[in-house]
Amino acid sequence: MALSLKKCTLCPRECGVDRTAGQRGYCGAGELVKIALVSLHQWEEPCLTGKNGAGTVFFSHCTMKCAFCQNYDVSRGACGIEVTSERLSEIFMEQQSRGAASLDLVTPTHYVPQIIAALDAARSRGFSLPVVFNCGGYENVETIEALRGYVDVFLPDLKYFDDELARKYSNAPGYFARATAAIEKMAELTGPFQMNENGLMTRGVIVRHLVLPGQYRDSLKILDWLHERLGNTVYVSLMNQFTPIPQCTARFPELRRRLTTMEYQKVLAHAEKLGMENCFVQSGGTAMEKYIPVFDGSGVCGGGHYGIM
Repeated sequence: MALSLKKCTLCPRECGVDRTAGQRGYCGAGELVKIALVSLHQWEEPCLTGKNGAGTVFFSHCTMKCAFCQNYDVSRGACGIEVTSERLSEIFMEQQSRGAASLDLVTPTHYVPQIIAALDAARSRGFSLPVVFNCGGYENVETIEALRGYVDVFLPDLKYFDDELARKYSNAPGYFARATAAIEKMAELTGPFQMNENGLMTRGVIVRHLVLPGQYRDSLKILDWLHERLGNTVYVSLMNQFTPIPQCTARFPELRRRLTTMEYQKVLAHAEKLGMENCFVQSGGTAMEKYIPVFDGSGVCGGGHYGIM
């Protein structure tokens, strides 16, 4: 399938706007790629970071705009620098030259055509890092199919089982149906996960799930689906790092608190009961703002600071 910005249907919003003519749809993205930060990032799953960190590219704008998003300024498009596909290709090469373990494309869905063009150009110059597609899960299967041969590791969220929660917190109707169809397509494209001799994932799917305060029962249903449909062919990353942010708690008082240890333990116990073998879990104080990157545009224009975060 040929993807086009002239009548954009990259995500389930299917706005149909002509981004090449300056029109903007739900996500707010234009024709040029907008990036908030290029970095070496240590806080992804260990099989993606290695010794030097994942080579993250944090894209501005988002197709979801979750109320509790930790990267609020980025997802709303308030910060970032626009670049051409040619510059994006250079960024990919620079991440490789700095020794990144992977190329981690964060919130990339609305820029898939430009990413494909940039990867083609980078590969013609020797780019060889595993490419990670780090997304919110609210995807069109056709867009995921277009990434065949371009993405090695898919890192989707599976946020909600209950559509009412998806509508309430992310304005994403039909989220579970869309996300599960996309995840099954991702698993088809990569096959069962593969690790190299250094413990780094070279192919496969890691499904992330952030347990929300008061919603652990929804999490149990998500684990049931993952185990039934995908078994142990994928990794699951169960996160307890929900961090209340002012933009969210003002609208949703029930999200003014962090997740309790008991809530998280119930989810972990259910995963163990199901026999899920490949799970990343979090421990200690993960729900802290210090883990949220500073989106200051570093690395976007070249010659800037590339911090290990």
